[in-house]
Amino acid sequence: MSNMSSFHPEYFLLIGIPGLEEAHLLISIPFCIMYIVSLFGNATLLMVIANNESLHQPMYIFLVMLTVTDLLLSSAAVPKTLSIFWFSSHEILFNCCLLQIFSIHYLFVIESSIILTMAYDRYVAICSPLMYAVIVTSSFIRRTALIAITRAFCIITPLVLLLNRLPYQQSNIIAQTYCEHMAMARVASADVTINNIYGLLAAFSSTGVDLILIIVSYAIISKAVIGLQSSEARSKAFSTCVAHICVISLFYIPAFFSFIAHRVGQGKIPPQAHILLANLYIIVPPMMNPIIYGVRTREIRHRLVFMMRKTVIGPKLAGFLFSRTFQ
Repeated sequence: MSNMSSFHPEYFLLIGIPGLEEAHLLISIPFCIMYIVSLFGNATLLMVIANNESLHQPMYIFLVMLTVTDLLLSSAAVPKTLSIFWFSSHEILFNCCLLQIFSIHYLFVIESSIILTMAYDRYVAICSPLMYAVIVTSSFIRRTALIAITRAFCIITPLVLLLNRLPYQQSNIIAQTYCEHMAMARVASADVTINNIYGLLAAFSSTGVDLILIIVSYAIISKAVIGLQSSEARSKAFSTCVAHICVISLFYIPAFFSFIAHRVGQGKIPPQAHILLANLYIIVPPMMNPIIYGVRTREIRHRLVFMMRKTVIGPKLAGFLFSRTFQ
């Protein structure tokens, strides 16, 4: 280990968005706003679900799991990004960089598992409603949570170990706003073919498989929705499915774009576009999930309005903001 550490720099320098250094302060404004909205939205959703026993049901427990993961995922990267933009705090210790890589990728795989589980939950609820209480039990929730945590750990740990084995003697400058697997591997003074191959296998065998199963689930759900007799129910169900698919797309597409761009897009894709898109799946889904999965859900919306009427704002304003907006 002492010989290995001699090939590691004490710290890396995260340069942010190369070529846009003068615009860092301006770029930080939407980043900061989205992060604050994410923190407030997810914290509010947790508070609403925790304080209402009627919401302690499988669907909302999955939502709590998603909310906690969103908070951790965005907080693993955005504060460092903002410190680069605001204070030119480019340094990050070598071990802290590895920890950030592990945290971001680990939480990403867990969130993918949760989204897949939520898609399956909706599939059972819509396509086999009489079997819902038998299939989606407390035991089922515990098993899926344990599987998600264990799977993510088993997939991401080798990724970090493969990075730790590499020597970094030529450069310690990473062209990113946060530590990312292939961005760090690119600065190593050794062959990174194994990192390339394992990264692709890890991505497509975990989140890639999840995405395929999610698409299949929503395809079956959409087919079931078409068969609904009520046009109003059909319209609401389609609206919900489209909203879910939009958020899922914002989560997966930028992530897979980043994975692929590191391997086949070198010199073809502007680094500014690559880095900005790589930040999308870190900050946009955590901001949108409380709205799409939370406020658009009638029970949560009504509970939130009730709590706001009692504590923060008047009943008329609460009703106007939520009942009219999300009806």
